[in-house]
Amino acid sequence: MKQFLKNAFTAFADGLVSFSRAFGRQVWYLLLCIVSAIAVIWQPTAVYSQTQFNDIQGHWAESCIQQLAQQRIITGYPDGSFKPNAAVTRAEFATLIGKAFPNTAVVRNGGKFADVSTGYWAFEAIRKAYQTGFLAGYPGGVFQPQRNIPRVEALVSLASGLKYIPTQPTLDTLNGAFADAAKIPEYSKSAIAAAIEKQLVVNYPNVRQLNPAQLASRGDVAAFLCQATQKTGLVASQYIAKVETQTPGNAQSELRGVWLTNIDSNVLFSSQGITDSSQRLQKLNFNTIYPTVWNWGYTLYPSKVAEKVTGSAVRLVTPIDESLNPDFGTKGRDMLKEIIAQGHQKGMRVIPWFEFGFMAPADSELAKRHPDWLTQNAKGDRIKKEGSHERVWLNPFNPEVQQFIQDLVIEIVSNYDVDGIQFDDHFGLPSDLGYDPFTVKLYQQEHQGKSPPTDPQDSEWVRWRANKITDYLTRVFRAIKDRKPTVIISISPNPQRFSYDFFLADWETWERRGLVEELIVQIYRNDFNVFVSELEKPEVKVARSHIPVGIGILTGLKDKPIAFSQIKQQVEAVRQRGFAGVSFFFYETLWNNAPESSQQRQLAFESLFPVPVKSPEI
Repeated sequence: MKQFLKNAFTAFADGLVSFSRAFGRQVWYLLLCIVSAIAVIWQPTAVYSQTQFNDIQGHWAESCIQQLAQQRIITGYPDGSFKPNAAVTRAEFATLIGKAFPNTAVVRNGGKFADVSTGYWAFEAIRKAYQTGFLAGYPGGVFQPQRNIPRVEALVSLASGLKYIPTQPTLDTLNGAFADAAKIPEYSKSAIAAAIEKQLVVNYPNVRQLNPAQLASRGDVAAFLCQATQKTGLVASQYIAKVETQTPGNAQSELRGVWLTNIDSNVLFSSQGITDSSQRLQKLNFNTIYPTVWNWGYTLYPSKVAEKVTGSAVRLVTPIDESLNPDFGTKGRDMLKEIIAQGHQKGMRVIPWFEFGFMAPADSELAKRHPDWLTQNAKGDRIKKEGSHERVWLNPFNPEVQQFIQDLVIEIVSNYDVDGIQFDDHFGLPSDLGYDPFTVKLYQQEHQGKSPPTDPQDSEWVRWRANKITDYLTRVFRAIKDRKPTVIISISPNPQRFSYDFFLADWETWERRGLVEELIVQIYRNDFNVFVSELEKPEVKVARSHIPVGIGILTGLKDKPIAFSQIKQQVEAVRQRGFAGVSFFFYETLWNNAPESSQQRQLAFESLFPVPVKSPEI
């Protein structure tokens, strides 16, 4: 197009010269004036081309403004000024966003507002800013394009559009960075914390004052955009809000745990497997082992209690390992005794894990021998599917069931030098169960003959059953402490809402009552945003103020490999937020069933845990 206009203008000028020669000098002079006027009309205006402004010399954001002007992200005014202290409207901010981030992906549809007509000069910029997640409207379907944007809204916009989320505790970050953190609106706190971590926040003249309600100036917005797009030190560092993070080497203690199971793993099947795994974990500076001791209706250690009830004292291989003899790995061995000896020799805690809790396979000897111990749903069905497997659940309200589980726990505490006992939300009960005759009668006795609600999610019915389970855990806790006070009670549940709603496992109450001495919340999430959001839950923060709280991280399953980059990102988020540490599920997928080679994974864990540290004090 430019070449076409140039050619047309040249032809027009040549024609004028020929015309002047024919009609004399006066006409020639007149034509030169016309040509000069046309040339001025085609010259680009100062507002688009200006890169040197007459009012920014000595301004704290001068270098930044000049750089953005050269990239045509920002522009000045026809008089050569930039007006760095002037306010910025929402329409202007939307336009700047579009120029600074032209290739941002669309995340939602819409973007038409009642107060922004299709002919409005910033219509397309506003629509794009909305669709890419940078800006939103107000109630009533309006955008308020002429409203000046406050500093807090400009920063929230950038953090939202750039998909930044905080990796450290939000309040710790805000209080550590600003003297006026209390003035930051609640809705914006998480985004502002993320913006601090990404060094987007620029505060002039006092870096400790965010002044969130203050209108963003053109200089402020230029500085924010420089920090988001340039990363070249154009803004003086003393005005950039920063947050210091703790490096792994600074940790005084850290939980570095791993669960050992007999499903999709043979690590427990031989003495050599125990020895090799202990040596490998010690070399990589792990300090806690959680071996499963109760699953599939069997104990994985020689148990007189289990033998009396199920007819079998020990079984290491699960029924799904059809190619293996049911007694494989048990002859002349005590797996739990071996792993305690190896773990303690290498400076690691050993905390047996009651993986199945009250759950058992539907075809197990336990279920066959004690059908009166099983609970059911409102339709009378006892069997629940867990994946492709049929499960039944022991009734946690039945005194005989309670005594059996407690006897297993006390048997381990009495006969083995364990550091603790761990339960998870299988120590609860699926919320649709509890309609067996025993439980119904118990409920009626406490409710003037009234039967339980038919809705299994009825809040009172959920609370009643959850309280009964809490009462039972209290009994088990006291029995453990009476036998061996130094043994800790560790709980590794899902997040509270899931545990309570689906398993009646009210670990928030357990923790408040002092029944939990170590909490490891299983946050098995691929979405990092969701993972971090679970770390911020109020009940998790409260628990952290009382006891060591670690986070369970999934390293993979048999058919679900997980890249180490995801594992590392989650571990870093846990560390940066000041948690007690992490535990991985499960041992086999630390090295195998992974996108990387076994050697690459081991090297990666070496970098993750470079030096040995003690487990947290209980």
